[in-house]
Amino acid sequence: EKKMAKVAFESSSEDASDAPASDGLPEIALIGRSNVGKSSLLNSITFGAGAAAVSAKPGTTVSMNHYLVDKKWRLVDLPGYGYAKADAEAIERWDAFTKDYFVRRENLAGVLLLVDASVPPTENDERYANWLIEHETPFTIVFTKCDRDKPGMPSVDENKAALRRKLDEKWHRLPSMISTSSVTAEGRDEVLKFVSSLIVY
Repeated sequence: EKKMAKVAFESSSEDASDAPASDGLPEIALIGRSNVGKSSLLNSITFGAGAAAVSAKPGTTVSMNHYLVDKKWRLVDLPGYGYAKADAEAIERWDAFTKDYFVRRENLAGVLLLVDASVPPTENDERYANWLIEHETPFTIVFTKCDRDKPGMPSVDENKAALRRKLDEKWHRLPSMISTSSVTAEGRDEVLKFVSSLIVY
């Protein structure tokens, strides 16, 4: 926790080419559908030191935001996919520069793919997981909002199992999966351990 206290917002860019120059520091990217809870997770794993904006409005993150951690590595908050209050052209542009970043960024150590466990997995969740596997990008699936079962909806456990089944139909080896909650702090240590393993590697 003491080490994570030194988290500073560094820059915001709307194109992969405008991202801070690659200086060898490893980067961990966060991606997920709009309103999945990326900013809440970022604040949780940095113990609030990241000062990321948390909003109930989907599509709030419309740029690539870099946070320098302890002057040794970076967290990169990427625009959400799926529903957002933006036109189709803007959403397509975000998707393009996000994938360009995944492919071209030399110091990308890994990705946290956030999936809202309180609702059934979306086609975009499955599509992004498949894309990351196909491009051999190190990542883990981070299930968010695991503290809440919504009335009349499948349970959190059922939603997590549904995504596993979908991915298992295509792949013999699945990524690791971590259950989290920004309310109870469940899974925070596991996420930090995964991040540490990527940075060390």
